[in-house]
Amino acid sequence: MIEKLHDPASGDDAVGYTPPARRRNPGGWFARAAETIARLVYPPACPACRAEIAEPGGLCPACWRDTIFINPPACSRCGAPMAFGPAEGLVCDACEHAPPAWGRGVGAVVYDGAARRLVLGLKHGDRLDVAPLAARWMLAAQGGAGASLVRAADVIAPAPLHWKRMLKRKYNQSGEIARELASISGKDAALALDLLERTRSTPSQEGRNRRERRENVAGAFAVSRRWRGRLAGRRVLLIDDVLTTGATLSGCAEACRAAGAADVNVLTFARVAREERPA
Repeated sequence: MIEKLHDPASGDDAVGYTPPARRRNPGGWFARAAETIARLVYPPACPACRAEIAEPGGLCPACWRDTIFINPPACSRCGAPMAFGPAEGLVCDACEHAPPAWGRGVGAVVYDGAARRLVLGLKHGDRLDVAPLAARWMLAAQGGAGASLVRAADVIAPAPLHWKRMLKRKYNQSGEIARELASISGKDAALALDLLERTRSTPSQEGRNRRERRENVAGAFAVSRRWRGRLAGRRVLLIDDVLTTGATLSGCAEACRAAGAADVNVLTFARVAREERPA
């Protein structure tokens, strides 16, 4: 099921967002004064469209209305929204036909509208302010299913970038989301930003179909040297900004299972709903 979310100012129900406490200025009157001046000079802006907003960390009314949240029923394997069915344990036809390499999968929003702009801003526009917002939405995803995955995880790790792409982007957007998730949840000790590595540079997945995406990343992921021999019996939670066909996360999950992980689940910010199959 998918749900449009409306802005609180409209009078409709909505889920607000409070920035993590660690990002607030902890000082006294001087810090508060400095923050006030900064807001006057640089008014808070919607991270999706840059329109001025009253408080930082939220969306403007138009972008709230343009955000599609995934609510139950949804596929328990790939997180795709379903039209009808039970709230738990539902598996879509695509996952029945070609199960992904992970166990449970949860997504927060449909990759469309404002959510798409948020993902692209974080990935290509240096919009690191999107990461804490994405993390909180992921924890609340599908009635708290996202938070349950985080609580159960022994290791929280992002889908990796190849070092060449990392140099170009300056950061791994999935790593920034994973960092925020661990911090907000009090699971910093479980964070493993270097768990996986991309062993070869692969062309962009954009424009490729399901089979081509799978072939493009085949054998491209491995557990890093530092983590070899340390995953046996552990429950791994993989984090990514967006799930399209699931080829990347399946490759990551296969590498984790080969290293002895007892369980591998995935939690993503956005889910492309138009794809027929998630593998």
